[in-house]
Amino acid sequence: MSQELTSQTLAELMQRGNVFSDKCPSRDVLKHVTSRWGVLVLLALMDGEQHRFSALKRKILGVSEKMLAQTLQQLESDGFVIRTVFPVVPPHVEYGLTELGRQIAKQVVGLADWIENNLLQIIEAQQQYQSQQTSSLQHWQS
Repeated sequence: MSQELTSQTLAELMQRGNVFSDKCPSRDVLKHVTSRWGVLVLLALMDGEQHRFSALKRKILGVSEKMLAQTLQQLESDGFVIRTVFPVVPPHVEYGLTELGRQIAKQVVGLADWIENNLLQIIEAQQQYQSQQTSSLQHWQS
């Protein structure tokens, strides 16, 4: 009976990840989703449309082709992005969100909205912190 209970408990534990465990694959997913480019790709694809690589690159200012390609591959491997290849010459590829991708993108939208809505307070806090660091450094140098 205890072996049956242990098996059941292990099966239940595997239903949910543990981002605090360094061995849990949820950490990689978290890294993919919350990376600067991961967040921006998810936000860019939130409109429900399919986007070509070049359109995403134009929309996400500052991303290199290499980073955009890596991010799309990571999000595709996690099941968040679907890559559609059209059999034409030259090849035509479009990217969109899967249902799972739409679910995670909704979570990311809340974070991005919160940051945008509180940006002035964040900038003020950064400036205050920088000022304190400068004052502290000057104090130790004198």
